[in-house]
Amino acid sequence: VQLVESGGGLVQAGGSLRLSCAASGRTFSRLPMGWFRQAPGKEREFVAAISRSGLITYVADSVKGRFTISRDNAKNTLYLQMNSLKPEDTAVYYCAATPDGRDRVVSSSNNYDFWGQGTQVTVSS
Repeated sequence: VQLVESGGGLVQAGGSLRLSCAASGRTFSRLPMGWFRQAPGKEREFVAAISRSGLITYVADSVKGRFTISRDNAKNTLYLQMNSLKPEDTAVYYCAATPDGRDRVVSSSNNYDFWGQGTQVTVSS
């Protein structure tokens, strides 16, 4: 699976961004997907996950109520809508796919086999 993120950039605190992740190479609709992020000097952390059908989602407590994960299986694209951004959201954001085969969410990075190159999100105060 090839994954390509886009939509990152520089935004002021309180602003919004929408990240996209275009997938190719496998049947997208069979893949549970996730978003992770890594800030400078920190470990990669889970942000949000979505089941292959899109019916089940799960977001980290740190972004709950502000970020929404969704997918469009007809367009082979994963999204992350980020609202009310804070400076602590600054990081490189990665999308990931797992050939898990079940319609469930996966929150551990260890279970993801395919990763995008990342897109930088910078939130200024």
